[in-house]
Amino acid sequence: MAAAMPLAVLVLLLLGLGGWGLAEPPRDSLREELVITPLPSGDVAATFQFRTRWDSELQREGVSHYRLFPKALGQLISKYSLRELHLSFTQGFWRTRYWGPPFLQAPSGAELWVWFQDTVADVDKSWKELSNVLSGIFCASLNFIDSTNTVTPTASFKPLGLANDTDHYFLRYAVLPREVVCTENLTPWKKLLPCSSKAGLSVLLKADRLFHTSYHSQAVHIRPVCRNARCTSVSWELRQTLSVVFDAFITGQGKKDWSLFRMFSRTLTEPCPLASESRVYVDITNYSQDNETLEVSPPPTTTYQDVILGTRKTYAVYDLLDTAMVNNSRNLNLQFKWKKPPENGYIHYQPAQDRLQPHLLEMLIQLPANSVTKVSIQFEQALLKWTEYTPDPNHGFYVSPSVLSALVPSVVAAKPVDWEESPLFNTVFPVSDGSGYFVRLYTEPLLVSLPTPDFSMPYNVICLTCTVVAVCYGSFYNLLTRTFHIEEPSTGGLAKRLANLIRRVRGVPPL
Repeated sequence: MAAAMPLAVLVLLLLGLGGWGLAEPPRDSLREELVITPLPSGDVAATFQFRTRWDSELQREGVSHYRLFPKALGQLISKYSLRELHLSFTQGFWRTRYWGPPFLQAPSGAELWVWFQDTVADVDKSWKELSNVLSGIFCASLNFIDSTNTVTPTASFKPLGLANDTDHYFLRYAVLPREVVCTENLTPWKKLLPCSSKAGLSVLLKADRLFHTSYHSQAVHIRPVCRNARCTSVSWELRQTLSVVFDAFITGQGKKDWSLFRMFSRTLTEPCPLASESRVYVDITNYSQDNETLEVSPPPTTTYQDVILGTRKTYAVYDLLDTAMVNNSRNLNLQFKWKKPPENGYIHYQPAQDRLQPHLLEMLIQLPANSVTKVSIQFEQALLKWTEYTPDPNHGFYVSPSVLSALVPSVVAAKPVDWEESPLFNTVFPVSDGSGYFVRLYTEPLLVSLPTPDFSMPYNVICLTCTVVAVCYGSFYNLLTRTFHIEEPSTGGLAKRLANLIRRVRGVPPL
């Protein structure tokens, strides 16, 4: 009996080891990437993409355990029989004319469009319930979606994933253009990530930096995709995207150079431990109009070339899973500098700050003879505070004159100037040689007419208010403080005595 016990324990251990050896590999995976694109306007675009893929058919299998795929979204797919879901929150507008085409554009406000399975009996009811649930998940006003702002397109918004049919009866689309995107929408969006904002690329998602941009858009896309090349089985893909556009001149204090720390106030320290791929792509395609070259530091280990949106692009690739990439310095702070050829002009622009400093624009250019150069600047008019207007606001406001400094070629060669022997008017500007002379010219001040408020209105309001207050207050004050006394008539006075004296002289009885 005693000898049987070790044998039983050994059998149990062997069974346990066999069970561990037959454990199935994870059925879900995570890929994260950041694409940094210098835009033609000088701004910088950053696009985050987090893709979670789950090899499971949620609507057929009874799923109770979730590892990487968010449970809240997985339950939505099963409960409401979703085929695809696309939700975006956008602040600002993508200016294609100046920034080029985006990877995936979204309208301002909140956009939601959903494809339901053909097994859904009442699509409108499921659509209403789904919008209410999403409103609670993302802390948004999606509960205001109803029949008044819901449409069923028939030409646009085709399925982006697998689709056996395109019966548009099961498609619903709605937009809330007045939806304001704020931190309350970003926080639940980050919580859907497997590593939240603790590790990986998501550590750069700092709210105060993301919302201090020219454009901000965050989205959630759910669709079915093929699991293998033959598409014999289906997997579910959750793609979370976030795109921002930084104003390089403002954040960089007038310079186009930038870095990860300058944009996000943070650097990359480690990849997400649950991610199978974590990379940063930097667009180093030379498409600048000023023949500028982009220098990236540290230098990339590899590059990637492909045709993106009809244009051949070259990207510098930084793999965070490469231990040599991060462990050398324990952080990765990509720095980017624009380098111009020496023969071209150096434009220096310092943007203004409201009520702190004015604009400064300096250009070093070489003008050919008999040519006309026009410099135009786009600006927007803004209202001033009423205390900032001058005593004569209708006259307008003056803009400082421009300064033109030029080295004009001399027609006649001049000899070197002796500063002590030459007249004073000939030694104002130093001249290195006799081939040219220096000239500084000033333009006239520019008088700009700004919208002027009616300053008589405050005076009228003050007078009317004071009059009403004086009348009302005076009446109430008199009623509350005045006392009334009943006076008895007096027995007589000087007039009465004179009357009685006259009556006595006339022989009439007194009063």
